[in-house]
Amino acid sequence: MFYQPKDGHGLPHNPFNAIVTPRPIGWISSRGLDGVDNLAPYSFFNAVAYTPPQVMFASTGTKVDRNGTKDSVANIIETGVFCVNIVEFAMRDAMNASSKTLPANQSEFDHAKLERAECDTIACARVAAAPAALECRLTQIVPLEGEGNSLVLGEVTGVHMRDDCLVDGVFDVTTFRPLSRLGYRDYAVITELFDLKRPDD
Repeated sequence: MFYQPKDGHGLPHNPFNAIVTPRPIGWISSRGLDGVDNLAPYSFFNAVAYTPPQVMFASTGTKVDRNGTKDSVANIIETGVFCVNIVEFAMRDAMNASSKTLPANQSEFDHAKLERAECDTIACARVAAAPAALECRLTQIVPLEGEGNSLVLGEVTGVHMRDDCLVDGVFDVTTFRPLSRLGYRDYAVITELFDLKRPDD
C-alpha cells in the first residue's frame, strides 16, 4: 500500500502513529501565572542533545480557552519553564486520566489524584512519585505546519531520579518499566533489555 497524506489513507484509522513507534511519553507539567499546575502526556517527545542536555515535545491541536494552543504551551509561554515526568507502568491509569480535556483553571494533578512536589531549579510542580523528572528552561518554540502545531525545546536544568531506580550506579529502567506510546489506543511496556556492542567500542 502507498498513500499520500494529502489524499487520505482510506483506512478506518490513521496509521501514521502506528508506524512511528514506540514513542516515549513526556508527561509535561507546567504552571501558569495564575498558579494552576497543569499536567499532560505528550507522545511526540524525546531527548535531542547531550551537552547541554536538551529535550523536545510537540503539541498538536488547540483548546477553546487557550487562544490557538493547549494549556502546556500557553503556560510555558507565560513562565519559560516546564518539567518532563517519566511515566512508569504502575502510573498508566493516572497518566491516562491526566489526558482529559479540562478547563484551564483546573489541575490535572487533582483530577488524576497525583501528589506533586516542587521543582528545585524552576517554579513548577512535578509528579512526586515519578521514576525520573527533568526540570527544563524553555529555549525556543518553533511553529509547525498545521493549526495548533508547536515544537517546544528546553534545556534540562535539574534531574530527579527515584532512589530505587538506581542500581549499582545505573538508572535501571527495568525497576519501573517505562510506558511507551504506539498507534491507535495501544501502549507498550519495557520489561526486557539486551545489549549491542557498537563497532567503535
